[in-house]
Amino acid sequence: MRPLSCAATSTYTGDVALIEFENVRKAFGRKVVYESLNLSIHEGEAITIIGGSGMGKSVMLKMLIGLMPIDDGQIRFDGEVISNLPEKDLTSVRARIGMLFQGAALFDSLSVRENIAYPLREHGSPKEKEIDERVAECLEDVGLPGIEKMIPASLSSGMRKRVATARAIALRPEVILYDEPTTGLDPIAKGHITDLIVELNNRYEVTTVVVTHDMPSALRVSDRLAMIDRGYIIFEGTPDDVRHAEDPRVRDFIEGNAPEEDDIQTLLRYGG
Repeated sequence: MRPLSCAATSTYTGDVALIEFENVRKAFGRKVVYESLNLSIHEGEAITIIGGSGMGKSVMLKMLIGLMPIDDGQIRFDGEVISNLPEKDLTSVRARIGMLFQGAALFDSLSVRENIAYPLREHGSPKEKEIDERVAECLEDVGLPGIEKMIPASLSSGMRKRVATARAIALRPEVILYDEPTTGLDPIAKGHITDLIVELNNRYEVTTVVVTHDMPSALRVSDRLAMIDRGYIIFEGTPDDVRHAEDPRVRDFIEGNAPEEDDIQTLLRYGG
């Protein structure tokens, strides 16, 4: 485990690929999620993955951290191939990547302190004093100081997301993955979580990968966006590029318009 005082120091250069998906294929039986996924994520950037429901946005994150195997292709992290590694070899990779899971995924039987302490214990044996200090720091970072003894069931949805974010940053990772961070929140809470993502990205200069349907949030947090559609990345660009995109699939998505015609068999195949 890295020292608890260590913080990521990367900056967005625009040309250093920290994460690379190369010709990645993934299917669940006859349902093909990715025919050929190709995407480079640059060190220090904030990128948002957008696309319709069932297009595989969350699957991408789970493949990256080894929760789902890929069928073909490669995933590289910091120049090393990490796709389909044995579980024991994923530990060092996961220590460098924090993730906010959809729905927060807190352990309801554990206190807030123990939820945030969980990755610290998993990736080393720091002293209890160090754990107390890091938990307090993380709660301060997400705007919830002093709630260590509370249990998740007593928290609002927004507070649960913040605690889950505190857990994701406990190891001071180089990369933070956010899976639908604003889903299920009221507009004010959505704004707070969006502000928090921006603040953490700037404070720790991490590489940030967000999966969301929330376009106002996506446009605010991102240096770049990538859109998935039926097995492929069909668009990459800045928020300004997205606003002026001519591709009807991109325009329909960001404006919330239903396509005029849908190939039902294709939608069924890809889970749309």
